[in-house]
Amino acid sequence: MTLSKFAPLLIFPDGMACLLLGLLVILTIRQNRRATIFVSTAAFVLLLSASSPWVGLRLVHILEARSIPPGPVPAADAIVVLAADVSQASPPQPVVWVSAATANRLLYAAKLYRDGKSRIVIVSGGQVPWRKTLPPLSAGLAEVIETMGVPPSAILQGSDSPNTYESAVRVKAILEAHKLHSILLVTSAIHMPRALTLFRQQGTDAFPAPGDFVSGLKLTNDRSLQDSIITMMPSAEGLQLSTMALREFLGAAANHIAGKL
Repeated sequence: MTLSKFAPLLIFPDGMACLLLGLLVILTIRQNRRATIFVSTAAFVLLLSASSPWVGLRLVHILEARSIPPGPVPAADAIVVLAADVSQASPPQPVVWVSAATANRLLYAAKLYRDGKSRIVIVSGGQVPWRKTLPPLSAGLAEVIETMGVPPSAILQGSDSPNTYESAVRVKAILEAHKLHSILLVTSAIHMPRALTLFRQQGTDAFPAPGDFVSGLKLTNDRSLQDSIITMMPSAEGLQLSTMALREFLGAAANHIAGKL
């Protein structure tokens, strides 16, 4: 588990660029001119391309385009919400903190509940091994979705799921314990292809209900020349988008290698 969390950090663009720059320092000291030019060029091209919003948005769009539901959202036995980033309230933070992705997931799940799509909401998310002393992410999800109008009696928690695969396994057990079968799976659109496959691999009758799209809000057909130029320029947002997409591609590859997909 620890290796699976840390290893990708060296493969993501920022981590890889740091490795290349470290190697560049060594090559410069050793005065290896040809290798120095090659490594410095590789680091430059990597950062320039990965930090371009144009590249990042299109990588994200590849995944999000596969997440569009095949039809109207049906009723189901339960709504399952997967956690992203959640932190318990800690002064000066007055309430539970959630990332934009988590907030969008919870907001959509609450809407599905209010629309009568299901009478049960399962919030899933645990802590990684080195944070076991902290409350599970599911506790924060439950607290926030209650403020959105979902009563505590309708909420079940999957609190020991540190990753998507474990969420699929634990939620399946919860469904069996409560004699539930079909679910509406709520997560970010970029995360949906991998998550949906993992849940269905457990034999869960899951329907995709993505509640957090990114590329669709920013990719339009009527951009001006100025907008097009801006999206080509490197930025922190572009690097974040590329990293988000690569995380999903690497996660799917790792799950395939481990036989989970």
